[in-house]
Amino acid sequence: MSYSYPLLSYIVFMPLLGLLVILFLNKEKHSTIRWVSVFFSFVTMILTLILLKDYNWTTHEMQFVEMHQWIPALNAQYFMGVDGISVPMLLLTSLLSLIAIVISFNITKRVKEYFVFFLLLECGMLGVFVSLDFLLFYFFWEVMLVPMYFLIGVWGGARREYAAIKFFLYTLFGSIFMLVAILVLYFASEPHTLNMLEMTKLGPSFSHGIQVFTFAFFFIAFAIKVPVWPFHTWLPDAHVEAPTAISIILAAVLLKMGTYGMLRISWPMLPEGIRYFSVPIVILGVIAIIYGALVSMAQKDLKKLVAYSSVSHMGYCMVALGAYTSVKALAGCMFQMISHGLITGAMFLLVGVLYDRAHTREIAAFGGIGKKLPVYTALMVMFSMASLGLPGMSGFISEFMIFIGAFPSYPILVGISILGVVLTAAYILRMVQRVFLGEFDTAKWGGLTEINAREVLAVAPLGLLTLFIGIYPKPLNELMRATLENIVMLMAR
Repeated sequence: MSYSYPLLSYIVFMPLLGLLVILFLNKEKHSTIRWVSVFFSFVTMILTLILLKDYNWTTHEMQFVEMHQWIPALNAQYFMGVDGISVPMLLLTSLLSLIAIVISFNITKRVKEYFVFFLLLECGMLGVFVSLDFLLFYFFWEVMLVPMYFLIGVWGGARREYAAIKFFLYTLFGSIFMLVAILVLYFASEPHTLNMLEMTKLGPSFSHGIQVFTFAFFFIAFAIKVPVWPFHTWLPDAHVEAPTAISIILAAVLLKMGTYGMLRISWPMLPEGIRYFSVPIVILGVIAIIYGALVSMAQKDLKKLVAYSSVSHMGYCMVALGAYTSVKALAGCMFQMISHGLITGAMFLLVGVLYDRAHTREIAAFGGIGKKLPVYTALMVMFSMASLGLPGMSGFISEFMIFIGAFPSYPILVGISILGVVLTAAYILRMVQRVFLGEFDTAKWGGLTEINAREVLAVAPLGLLTLFIGIYPKPLNELMRATLENIVMLMAR
């Protein structure tokens, strides 16, 4: 489907327009800068809802396509479009970006620069999910690096410089592998092209060696972003040191770019590669599930617990992606991407709310605060239950779909991965018991204040969507079904 106006360009570059407006504002006008950021991020979200309203759910074909010559000498195009896997990611990104900006109102240090970098980050994230030209995709992929580096390195915690450099180097390392893979495919194609859709058609014609080689390089690039064990070590440092809003974006959006890249590029484009590496990928997923859960259980810092839980939960996506012949498994992977974004984004937000008041994240420092903060406790417990996969919430639906879809292909490995559900329940319930139940220290925490209206307003949409997807998953499934069926068909070539 195409529009008389470039809807996707409006969505991608609306935050950039907001950035330009902020650049002309007086840096002392903090309130104006914040509300301008909210306005442009809100308009972006409205545009993604318009896209959803007019999206044709019954076809796997690219819609809202924009194609213009960009660099003729390289046959590179300004090529954008969306299908059933990119639309949900656009909606998630625009919603979480708006929420993160609202949560960022408590930023008082270099406010103008903070919101400029944040809007640039939002532009880069949105661009990744609509790009259908390799050069354009790589451009947006790299654009995100710079603002994220500064957002962690300037506004982060005590070890912010270390965490920012580690994040930057890991991601840049992965980007080099991606660039090499893109170049190999570009020179292997006749005529040379950077068009992802054309490359997907040509994919099976590439030799077995080229497919396996480029698949491995793409996998390393995307696995670092997910992050897949053992490429995960940048994640806890980045999460712990990042300000709350950036932790939300890291968990809810940036980690999903790795799995999105796999579904968009490696899996349908290089069928020999996924057949060759499917078993190792599932094994890595199972290791991540068990390892992430065990390390989460050992954490004393609330934010680190949630960070390592991301390693575990994204491991389920790898199990699903390894079961590439099952539409149910791939649908479960997409559900997990959306569900994890909602749940973990909310948990980081709520951890930040508590830290703002208590100035500590040590689990042992608390106890019985459920008596003092009943509304906050209710919200945190709800998302904790969603994280451990309680039926009726989105976490249960996604994990159940993955188990059902992947079990016929890998019964033993899926059986082992189910242990992750038990371990997740163990560390989540232990955290809830130690923080919210038991004796309340009035002398120490008597001054704690309840979650405020702005914070409740920010977290409420995430809670509603978590419940809606858990109770009635059909709309999201129908949105993705045609595209996922097409991806499975492409991998069967």
